[in-house]
Amino acid sequence: MTPDETVPAAAAFARALTGPRRPRIALMGEFSAGKSTLANLMIGADPLPVQVIATQLPPVWISHGTAPAAIVDLEGSEAPCDLETLQEAAAEDTAFIRIQCEEDILQMCDIIDMPGISDPNMPSEVWERILPLADAVIWCSPSTQAWRQSEASVWAMVPEHVRAQSLLLLTRGDMLHSEKDRRKVLRRVQGETEGLFRDTLMISLTQARDAEDDPQQWEESGAEPFVNAFLDVVATVAAQVSDEAPNAAFDRLAPSPEPAAEPQETAPPDTSDRIVPRRPVAKPGRARSTPRPQPMPEDDLSLTPKFS
Repeated sequence: MTPDETVPAAAAFARALTGPRRPRIALMGEFSAGKSTLANLMIGADPLPVQVIATQLPPVWISHGTAPAAIVDLEGSEAPCDLETLQEAAAEDTAFIRIQCEEDILQMCDIIDMPGISDPNMPSEVWERILPLADAVIWCSPSTQAWRQSEASVWAMVPEHVRAQSLLLLTRGDMLHSEKDRRKVLRRVQGETEGLFRDTLMISLTQARDAEDDPQQWEESGAEPFVNAFLDVVATVAAQVSDEAPNAAFDRLAPSPEPAAEPQETAPPDTSDRIVPRRPVAKPGRARSTPRPQPMPEDDLSLTPKFS
């Protein structure tokens, strides 16, 4: 994918995006890498049906609001859709599926849940045409098979300004046998991806999901460092896009007839009323009345803790 190939194909629906915008964070990775579980953890499952974060869908663009769900085609036209029949959306004719809900985390950023890059049933063009609109990516890679050559090949297509604000998240950390193994895998991947991501972290999404009121389990899952890194990314991107046109990503990709002006220093965003992602807080004197449930597979989409 080159800029010349990307801009004409995506310009119609991209130009239809108007008005002020929030940072756009894309969730990417290979098929069954934990993206849907991460989306559940970040947003919460209550306002979103299972179909919204299921696999084999075109990109799902989730933002704050109350508008009904819609399918946005390649020309930027919208058609209302039934959330229970999203699987019927034709990927080749769909730019993205727009979903809005009123979860707090979406007041900070939009989240774009991308199809798996290795899904044989999903042409790569489906996510390639959305990628230039992302400001940052959270790339999910299973710890037990972390950072394959196929992932590295796709990541090389991502614009450098996006890579600079992106996180590599090694999921399924609980599947490694020991803390020593976890450190070993993390060091290896950090060495192989040096300079390609803003940060590389490891997490057990199932452990974070099941933390409930247990701060220790939340910390042990690796969720706390991820939350902090995520907040830093969103704050950095928010400062960059505060005065930017909604489709400026394509302008950056297109050739410019004149050298760009020196960027002006942007004041940091006001954080006095900053929304803070959800963290478990133990309640004094509270004891568990039932045994802790056993962890479920990471592709299970049942209700999980959320960041807001």
